[in-house]
Amino acid sequence: MLNLSLQHKMMMKLSPQQVQYLKMLQLPTLALEQKIKAELEMNPLLEEGMDEELVEEQQEPEKEELVAEEVAEGTAEKVEEQKTNKEEEYSIDDYIKDDYIGYKASEPFDGEEKDEMPMPDTVPLYHRLLEQFTLLDLDDEEILAGPEIIGNLDEDGYLRRDLEAIVQDLNLSHGTSIELKKAESVLHKIQRLDPVGIGSRSLQECLIVQVETNEMDDHYLKMLTLRVLKEYYEDFTMRHFEEIAKKVSITLEDLKRVVEVIQHLNPKPGEGEFTAHENYVVPDFIVTQSDDDFIISLNDRNIPLLRINKQYKELMSKRKKDGVPTEAKDFIRQRFEAAKWFISSIHQRRETMLKVMRTIVEKQREFFERGEGLRPMIYKDISEVIQMDISTISRVVNSKFVQTDYGVFSLRHFFSDSISTTDGEEVSNKEVKIKLKVLIDAEDHLKPLSDDKLAKMLNDKGLNIARRTVAKYREAMLIPVARLRRKLK
Repeated sequence: MLNLSLQHKMMMKLSPQQVQYLKMLQLPTLALEQKIKAELEMNPLLEEGMDEELVEEQQEPEKEELVAEEVAEGTAEKVEEQKTNKEEEYSIDDYIKDDYIGYKASEPFDGEEKDEMPMPDTVPLYHRLLEQFTLLDLDDEEILAGPEIIGNLDEDGYLRRDLEAIVQDLNLSHGTSIELKKAESVLHKIQRLDPVGIGSRSLQECLIVQVETNEMDDHYLKMLTLRVLKEYYEDFTMRHFEEIAKKVSITLEDLKRVVEVIQHLNPKPGEGEFTAHENYVVPDFIVTQSDDDFIISLNDRNIPLLRINKQYKELMSKRKKDGVPTEAKDFIRQRFEAAKWFISSIHQRRETMLKVMRTIVEKQREFFERGEGLRPMIYKDISEVIQMDISTISRVVNSKFVQTDYGVFSLRHFFSDSISTTDGEEVSNKEVKIKLKVLIDAEDHLKPLSDDKLAKMLNDKGLNIARRTVAKYREAMLIPVARLRRKLK
């Protein structure tokens, strides 16, 4: 049986334009450039260039000024002379660099060219290994198994997949009967290619291969290093140096030489296979100090100016008798609205981002002046100043970077929780992490400081911090526990 009922609800829905603005807000600079390029391809009403109406508005005051001067002087000759002087005063370059919109940088930042820097051509690791492998003395089965094994290496250069499973797949797909012993022989040859240790199945195997292929002058040291890695690897990872020296019957001085050899080995032979472009951070903001003030600007020199195509606007305003079909006018009208809102979203994004960045600089003024002294700050502190929602602040901060006089920082770097001191003041937990790292760097490497000891030393400095908090901060900075920080002097 059907029942009818009425419900009264209070709801808030975002318009498509608001959704577009919020999506644009969270895009970093490079992603925004790609978004604009895609929109230019999709929307025929959108094109690069300055809005002609804005250009006319800029030029109109110059005309009025010229007329006023003509009336004041009373002679056309005087006006002509002044026009000639103006032409001599300004060159063609001044007009080319003129900025009608008011937010585009007229000069390249830090002397850089606007064009992208050419990136060096690099050969992928797979092809480099394959090229070396084909130069070896190989039989038919080895020629077949080599590329298959190399193709299963991960980004660190390790063979994480079981070799037996690789051989089974190889035999099924090619109808061969390659034995596991043969595959082990192929892997042995791959591990000795450049970089040495590539294709290892564990860190222990990787280090052993590198020592075996190392042409060391001290044969005794080489044999000693191999023995430690093969027989006492677990004790070595646990830093049980006294036990290793006792078991191998060597002095701590000899063991120190072994440790130095191992420390110079490469634990990740395949690491570093990236281009400079992939490892480059493009700042979204640029903050520079000028006397007692800060100049805050968006790094938008590669973002083109956008305008609506004038010809399409005229087609949309024509009447039906002029030969423009209704369907075409409807399509143009839809694309016109989309283009208008897209340009508006870019301007809104810019205004919001600058508001947030100005507030961050005001709140963390000491850091931008001296490069240290971060104060505790959360998103709510910014939202209360600029009267915007916390989610909006989060979108601005997410994946954004700022270039300062002291380096490039993520915007998240300026937000942190507070730690109370014995004086009742509050300091940023990032400042506490800095103090913690200073203590660890200054510790005795033979007797590293435990988390309990570090917590007590920080408490003596006036910071109310628990052992669990010290452990959390230490792990966040990728610093191992005291036992693993132990070294031989």
